[in-house]
Amino acid sequence: MDMQLSAKIILFAPLVGSILCGFGWRLIGEKAATWLATLILFLGAVLSWYIFLTFQGDTQHITVLRFIESGTLSTEWGIRLDRMSAIMLVVVNSVSALVHLYSQGYMAHDENWAHGESYRPRFFAYLSFFTFAMLSLITSDNLVQMFFGWEGVGVASYLLIGFYYRKPSANAAAIKAFVVNRVGDFGFALGIFALYYLTDSIRFDEVFAAAPKLAETNLHFLWADWNAANLIGVLLFIGACGKSAQLFLHTWLPDAMEGPTPVSALIHAATMVTAGVFLVCRMSPLYEYAPEAKTLIVVLGATTAFFAATVGLVQNDIKRVIAYSTCSQLGYMFVAAGVGMYPVAMFHLFTHAFFKAMLFLGAGSVIHSMHHEQDMRNYGGLRKKIPLTFWAMMIGTLAITGVGIPLTHYGFAGYLSKDAVIESAWVGSNYAFTLLVIAAFMTSFYSWRLMFMTFYGKPRGDAHTYDHAHESPAVMLIPLGVLALGAMFAGMIWYNSFFGDEAKMRAWFNMEPAHEEMAEAPAATEATATAEATATEAPAAEAVATEAAATEAVAAEAGHSEPGVAPKGAIYLGADNHVLHHAHEAPKWVKVSPFIAMVLGFLLAFQFYIRRPELPGKLAAQQRPLYLFLLNKWYFDELYNVIFVRPAFWLGNFLWKKGDGSVIDGTLNGVAMGIIPFFTKLAGRWQSGYVFTYAFAMVLGIAALLTWMTLTVGH
Repeated sequence: MDMQLSAKIILFAPLVGSILCGFGWRLIGEKAATWLATLILFLGAVLSWYIFLTFQGDTQHITVLRFIESGTLSTEWGIRLDRMSAIMLVVVNSVSALVHLYSQGYMAHDENWAHGESYRPRFFAYLSFFTFAMLSLITSDNLVQMFFGWEGVGVASYLLIGFYYRKPSANAAAIKAFVVNRVGDFGFALGIFALYYLTDSIRFDEVFAAAPKLAETNLHFLWADWNAANLIGVLLFIGACGKSAQLFLHTWLPDAMEGPTPVSALIHAATMVTAGVFLVCRMSPLYEYAPEAKTLIVVLGATTAFFAATVGLVQNDIKRVIAYSTCSQLGYMFVAAGVGMYPVAMFHLFTHAFFKAMLFLGAGSVIHSMHHEQDMRNYGGLRKKIPLTFWAMMIGTLAITGVGIPLTHYGFAGYLSKDAVIESAWVGSNYAFTLLVIAAFMTSFYSWRLMFMTFYGKPRGDAHTYDHAHESPAVMLIPLGVLALGAMFAGMIWYNSFFGDEAKMRAWFNMEPAHEEMAEAPAATEATATAEATATEAPAAEAVATEAAATEAVAAEAGHSEPGVAPKGAIYLGADNHVLHHAHEAPKWVKVSPFIAMVLGFLLAFQFYIRRPELPGKLAAQQRPLYLFLLNKWYFDELYNVIFVRPAFWLGNFLWKKGDGSVIDGTLNGVAMGIIPFFTKLAGRWQSGYVFTYAFAMVLGIAALLTWMTLTVGH
């Protein structure tokens, strides 16, 4: 099949599935609509693997339709097909297809809905729309299209997290996710505005070509002058922090598991949370010229990995433990990107999708078997009751903790990708390296803690629930088996393409060969020979100039960014980026440190929850303040409540009583009711109390203002 046609089918197929489930299920039936949406997603997954395995590396620009044209802002809805988007297509569509299949069993009988109440078509419509929005994001060829997909994912996540809208906790979680992400999106939007202001374009190739000039440009922002490349890099990273739940904008991610478990797997493993990492890696030609922004990414990523790991140590909700694990692993990815190893960040993103999706779906299988009990303190001894789920969770645990053979390339997926991140961090930042190794120890501890509390020991919960525990149906177990294959083999198969072999990695991402290789290439040799020959005949000054020109030619061939020309390849590594080379030369103690951390975490968890299960309670009592500090997630929610939420409520209440009540209503009562009662009655009808009414009125007001400004400015 033609690759361009395949890409278009992949992009729009989930949208078709969403429309069928959302609007067509009454015509074709609930079951037919949901299964048709699932089959459509599997078609997209098959085509994604076809592109991934056959893609040759050359960037393709596929035009879909005209999108936005206004003045010098001209953009099309296009598909950027390169190695980056090929990787993300596999990740998003594979996990989404398996989640759709899993949901056929998990959502078959949901206690949150009354008998005969239709909810499944709406759920599958949201899932498919979520996938479409994510695909729009990762295939974007310009920043406006990316922002469109970015916001589409936000809308879909709001609907999915709050799917159980009768639960106050689900509504609160959905609102938190929506608001926190809008904070990050504001930074992202400012970054886009700044790029358009300075480059007069939002197309990726044109922005990338202008990156060297941005590094030499100052931009006045917030009453000060900033280096443009660093400022834009920070603004874009703020957007990434929102989507990928980095520290300070992380609070929404653990609460997002209030939605159905398949939603948790989709959001936490493969789609929404990876968008921020993808953004930073996509913008690598810019970040290579923004060292201060990269430093911020490293520091915040490492701190997030450490913070989330500490909180995961004491959580008792099985889904919440895995959610904080996601937050921590995202920190690993950002550290890799921040030190300039974008391929390694994508490597961990790739492997993480398999084992994290499996852990969430495995947790869902446990919850399903235990009649929706999520507290691990009420589990125990389940490995004999649900053996297939147990082995799936065991494989996921071996993958996330990093089990493998030290100093070899043989191990589970997380062993290879996480170790690559830590080795890269050792080169780029001692701070990040130290925190990531400590986080690896804690990840091992809370992951094995989850396994021991759930599947080992004596049953601790309701005896009736335990006695009736049963294995999940095949439609839920098949996705676990498929994901288990990825968790076991994905790291070993693609290790060299992402990290192990520099020449192969550069070829895979379609980058220019390394500078050392280029020096041996015919072009470089010829250029050097010409320079030497000319230098022999010409005066000294002329020879120097010729040699300089030859050096520039070699540098250009080696992938250095030329003014006005976008660098080749899906990822750009600057001329002075030698992190990969130094990471390969890391001492053995650096390479084995994650493995040692993993073993120590396992031994401590074994001591606490198998040999002496009374120890955790004693330790929690002895270290009560520390335990409460971690259990309450460093009190970020409480702090934000005091700083932001309460003042916002006070301001809203003040404006409502003083502004709306005293001023507006007073004016209407004193003047309007006596003059034009008709308009008063009309205004009363508009005061419906519905958010969309006021939102619509606001949109009309903005449209009127923009129209007036357009007609009057310049006249």
